[in-house]
Amino acid sequence: MKIGIVGLGLIGGTIAKSLNMNHFISGYDTSSESIAYALDNRIIHKAYENISDFWKDNEVVYLCIYPKSMMNFIFRNRDLMPVSSVIIEISGIKESLIKELEPVKSKNLDIIYTHPIAGSEKVGIYNSDENIFKNANYVITPIKSNNKNNLDLAANLAKEMGFSNISYINPSDHDKMIAYTSQLTHVLSLSLVNSISTNLDTSKFIGDSYRDLTRISMINEKLWPELFIANKDHLISKIENFENELKNIKEAISTNNIKKLEDIMIKSTSIRSSISKGDNDES
Repeated sequence: MKIGIVGLGLIGGTIAKSLNMNHFISGYDTSSESIAYALDNRIIHKAYENISDFWKDNEVVYLCIYPKSMMNFIFRNRDLMPVSSVIIEISGIKESLIKELEPVKSKNLDIIYTHPIAGSEKVGIYNSDENIFKNANYVITPIKSNNKNNLDLAANLAKEMGFSNISYINPSDHDKMIAYTSQLTHVLSLSLVNSISTNLDTSKFIGDSYRDLTRISMINEKLWPELFIANKDHLISKIENFENELKNIKEAISTNNIKKLEDIMIKSTSIRSSISKGDNDES
């Protein structure tokens, strides 16, 4: 199968690496350095400078660029996109994106909205690694106009990349869930790192807990503000819920309420254990 990738960054490069043994992979990117690296390291088989030829030659196209850039890209190229193409986007927000792209429905373009729940604090094709997809989750958010065969194709390609659990969810529920499991965790990590209030050498005191909680604070500052703001209603709601829980802990500590602290910890252990069980059941 001929598969094209727009945006040869971390995820675009990883998709290419994961599929290039069984498919002919071509790339399109505004960065000549990324293109050269992808060709030199045989991550892709061909690169295009002419976007019209790129669309003509590929049966499936992955759009691996930031949400705003992707919307602009689609509107600029919608007259070039063959209606026979399967277009798969992989961004981290869905509701606002689908709403903004509503006008392209008149072109009969079948855009499959998906989200690989995998990544790294590192960026760029130089850090692409097919291992980040292994046994990870892949979410597809179907809309009414999607062709079932194209949805199935997106799922099968995700399995071929190494994703172990393919799930389907509506766009609204996706954004509510991702606000909690991904965006809020990044907000917490940013807040924790930026709240440092000591002049001591903290590197001497770092253990696994701090290391695990703060890894994602090394963040792509160009991408994540877009994701936060595009999903702000859901994210602000999750931040407020967290603030309430943090307030409960603060009050229990300030009043020496050991019983309340124990109850909070028992509750969190129970919830986290049930999540772990779900992970094991799906693997």
